[in-house]
Amino acid sequence: MTTNAAPPTSGTDRFLAAELAGEASFLIARARSRGSALANDRLAPLGLRVRSYSVLSLACSGLRPTQRELAEFLSLDPSQIVALVDALEKDGQVQRIPDPSDRRSKLIEATPSGAALYARARALTCEAEDVSLGGLSATEKTEFLELLNKAAFPIG
Repeated sequence: MTTNAAPPTSGTDRFLAAELAGEASFLIARARSRGSALANDRLAPLGLRVRSYSVLSLACSGLRPTQRELAEFLSLDPSQIVALVDALEKDGQVQRIPDPSDRRSKLIEATPSGAALYARARALTCEAEDVSLGGLSATEKTEFLELLNKAAFPIG
């Protein structure tokens, strides 16, 4: 028996018709994976990865997060945060300082070296984001980021 069906396209394009390609959890995970890979490639020369960059970014924010707050906000296990802060502290990028409101807790702050590293890293992550979201118009990118924010930080 012969068929007139066109041969499948190369690569992953043939899977776009699968139900999975329309599921939010899959699409979010795929977009995250692509974006993280691009950012990690750009950050590698600085000795950073997306997770360490995230900790450094929050340390540079002026918000003086605790390790517990970092773990909660970044959705990471506290032991992962300890390892990330330890590595950044060892490299002289952040410091732990006593929390005046809770002596058992430490606040994470960037050092001047960490702030300089963050500025360079931020430019690189912006480049990676531009590539990752390159298929979107400026308006679509703004809307996409607003919708992601709503999904990541639901109210109520």
